[in-house]
Parts: sequence; structure tokens; C-alpha cells
Amino acid sequence: MRGLMNKLVSRSLSVAGKWQQQQLRRLNIHEYQGADLMNKYGINVPKGVAVSSIDEVKEAVKSAFPNENELVVKSQILAGGRGLGTFQNGFKGGVHIVKADQVEDIAGKMLGQILVTKQTGPQGKVVSKVYLCEKLSLVNEMYFAITLDRKTAGPIIIACSKGGTSIEDLAEKYPDMIIKVPVDVFKGITDEDAARVVDGLAPKVADRNDSIEQVKKLYKLFCERDCTLLEINPLAETSGNQLVAADAKLNFDDNAAFRQKEIFALRDPSQEDPREVAAAKADLNYIGLDGEIGCMVNGAGLAMATMDIIKLHGGTPANFLDVGGNASEGQVVEAFKILTSDDKVKAILVNIFGGIMKCDVIASGIVNAAKQVALKVPVVVRLEGTNVDQGKRILKESGMTLITAEDLDDAAEKAVKAASK
Repeated sequence: MRGLMNKLVSRSLSVAGKWQQQQLRRLNIHEYQGADLMNKYGINVPKGVAVSSIDEVKEAVKSAFPNENELVVKSQILAGGRGLGTFQNGFKGGVHIVKADQVEDIAGKMLGQILVTKQTGPQGKVVSKVYLCEKLSLVNEMYFAITLDRKTAGPIIIACSKGGTSIEDLAEKYPDMIIKVPVDVFKGITDEDAARVVDGLAPKVADRNDSIEQVKKLYKLFCERDCTLLEINPLAETSGNQLVAADAKLNFDDNAAFRQKEIFALRDPSQEDPREVAAAKADLNYIGLDGEIGCMVNGAGLAMATMDIIKLHGGTPANFLDVGGNASEGQVVEAFKILTSDDKVKAILVNIFGGIMKCDVIASGIVNAAKQVALKVPVVVRLEGTNVDQGKRILKESGMTLITAEDLDDAAEKAVKAASK
């Protein structure tokens, strides 16, 4: 039910490779947290309660939904495809509509269990909370999103008169049903902009003026909270003639963490790659991938080139890791700890072209890391630039068994060869 962006706005949100698609320039929050935030902005959302234990389930059903015959039980993980997912305990489906007296049983099969969906990978994600929601009587489902558009250098609203789980296929088969409304970031959303969006949604029973106001409130939330994505699928109409955000995905710009402390306090590290969590604490630019060659490089451009040339020689990078131009020796040590914590890594390639980043600092970090971490994989080192002679001397005098390389091509070739042994 979540996620249209890659197929729908590929032209306006083009990326340069798989690692950029995974780059965490955004905070992702759970559905129940997003619903609570939208409610504060006057956006219509279903009544719901997040619970983390069976006792809380019992209390929520009794106090929040005393007169409901049916409820929706939603597992809370930061990934899409929950409805079609499967738990590692064999239970199928992360979203269920059940009778009120069955809620406790269904929630019990979800809480504390690992849910595997098409977006989690085979390792899945743990369900620490479930979201109990009122069952709405829906008469129409639509799609709504606000994201950032590089072409217009501002927010763009995307809407479709049909929504739900098949939105990706719909975008491919019926692109004319998708409407895009760019918003002037300086003027803000106008009544005309909001009206164009509502006309594209083509609501059947909801009041047009009320719908326009809902769109404007969604845009206000997007801007005031530094969102990079606000996606509602479905944006639904109820039998009560109301427009309701039945499900929502919100991402926030990490660069705005300093002014969105309340939002960033909602971060759930248990749902993130532990390597990326550790890297963030050490102020390292790290993105985990699925390859076998760990990379430590200074500079994003050089890091991308290193990953490319590894691929060219038949290997696959295990990560993107840019230690930056002024990394400390301690950060280098932390970087090595992160690289060696990945069981899939069969070799490590250190590629440093020293400018602001001095080669002797990197070398000292490598030596100290080796003392703290049991290096069980080959390490290929290519050093050039500022203080390169001091750096090479530090490595030589350390007594470490390292594979040295003269240039990037040589380093990548040796790393691929070492990983294949």
C-alpha cells in the first residue's frame, strides 16, 4: 500500500544508482506517529491506538473502541507491503480486519515477531507495536503525495483518482490518470493549486471545498515539518462524505533535525540498519549494501568511483562510506568497526586521496582499529596525497599484513581477488 515514488516521479527524482535510492537523507516514522501528527494539523485520520503488549491491547479495545464490532490490526514496521507480508512464525499478513473479540489473538501473533515483506529483505523487521484502528466504511480510494521535484526546485503534489495497492501498476498502465501540481515555494499553495489537486482526485461524495482545505493542511504540514515525502495511499472517502487519510507515509529531512527535535525524537533505531545507526553516531556518511567488499574512502565522488571500479572488476561493494575531509583517528577506528561487523564482508578496500584528510591520520586509525578489532579479512590500502610518506611508514612499522596498491584500478583488482579467496 506504500510507495509510488520510484516509478511515478522517476524523471523528477532521478538517482545515480542503487546506493542513492537507499541514502538516508530522511527520517522515516511509523504509521501511528504520522497519523498523530496529521491529526494535530486538522487532517482527517481514522481513530487509532498504538499498543506494544497484550495487556495494552485489552485496555485499548475496552476503553477506545467499546462499541466497535470490527477493528483493523496493523503491524508497525518501517517498510511497505505489510498486508501481503509473512511472519517468520508462519502467520500471514501484517494487516487484518477482525472481529473485536479476535483482536487480542491476532495482535499476539504479530507483537515481537519478525515480519518479512517485499521491502524488508529476507531478514524482515521486528514488530514492536501494532496499531488498532476503527474500521471505516470506504466508498472510494485515491492516491495523494507531496514530494520534492528537482525540475521545478520545489514541492510537487501528485494525485490520482484511484488508489490502493495497485497504484504502481496504475501509473504504468494509465499515466493520464496521474496529475502533478508543482507549488511555488515562495508563494505557497494557492486555492487554485489545491483545486487542481482535488479535481485530479475526483472525489465522489466528499465536499469539494472541505477537500481543498484538507489539501492545504497537508501542504502546510509538509512545509512546516521539513518533510521530503508525504504519501497517503489510500486517501479515502467514507460513507459519511469525509476525506480521510487511511494510511500515510512521512519522511523528514535529516538536515532539519536541529529545528524538528520533537519529530526526530520519534526515530526508531530498531527499524534501521544497525550499521547505519552506528555510523550516524560517529558522524560518518555510511550506506549499507549487499556486497562483499567493504569500502572506506574520503569524498563522495571518490567513494562512488571506487564502488564503480570494484563492480567493473567483478566484485560488489558492501557499502558506501565517506569518512569526509576532516575525520579524526577515532572516526577511522569506528569506520573499521562498522565494516568488520558485516559478516558478508570478505575484504576491505581503503582508498584515500589526501587533501584536507591527511594520510597519516588514516594510517594511524587503521593501526589502532587493528588493535581493537580482530581483522579476519584482507585489507587493501591505497594512499595518495598529503603526508602519504608518513602514512605508509606508519603502516609499514605497524607489522600489519596489508595489501598495498599503487592506484585505484590496482586497488580494486586486488580487493576483488582477495575477496574471492
